[in-house]
Amino acid sequence: MRIAVAGGTGAVGRRIVELADAAGHEVRVLSRSTGVDLERGTGLDLTGVDTVIDASGVQTTSARRSERFFTSATRHLLAAEVAAGVTHHVALSIVGASRAPHGYYAGKAAQERAVAAGPVPWSILRAAQFFEFAHQVATRVGPLVVVPAMRSQPLAATTVAARLLELAEGGPIGDAEDLAGPREERMVELTRAWRARTGATGRVIEVPIPGGFGRAIRSGAILPGPGAQLTTQTFAEWLQAEPPLR
Repeated sequence: MRIAVAGGTGAVGRRIVELADAAGHEVRVLSRSTGVDLERGTGLDLTGVDTVIDASGVQTTSARRSERFFTSATRHLLAAEVAAGVTHHVALSIVGASRAPHGYYAGKAAQERAVAAGPVPWSILRAAQFFEFAHQVATRVGPLVVVPAMRSQPLAATTVAARLLELAEGGPIGDAEDLAGPREERMVELTRAWRARTGATGRVIEVPIPGGFGRAIRSGAILPGPGAQLTTQTFAEWLQAEPPLR
């Protein structure tokens, strides 16, 4: 199968590329490093591609910026897919994005709507936060390390990549089951465990984020529902198996 991976150099995208290569698929990476600008639609040629997996993203906490990126990127991808005869569009979203359409999540909610209303048969996978998020979410403020108060049920990015590839290898199914880790975790505790493993210094504290987004991530809006597919690997098991990042 010929698969194009949008955001193929990102946290999930590069893992999709590795897994697809290992499975014998012909893989095309769509990223700035390969001359593709998804937001502007430049360099986007999907000739010969069977399926597109969109694992792209943008670094922002602005709802307006996130919506602009994901709406534009999705529009350009779908147009290129129609022109090339692509038969399946697989999109990665976030569990609860439509229930918490604030900040970055506003863009993911807009992406979901654009894909579902688009002309290409589709599958959408909503995944919980990645274990790697415990490192990325921490902000150093003097002697303190600040982590937002949030309820999450995280899992490994590699597991998400494998599920996206599995969806790509099958036919379009629309909304896939939510994908999440085995249990609810406090992000602050995961950050503390990560930093202890790496020997990082600083007191880690939990701080509520103000506004609608903060309320949503504290309320459980981004937790998976009863029909979700749950993985078995815990954060502690993953942390022991993965080389720590500093």
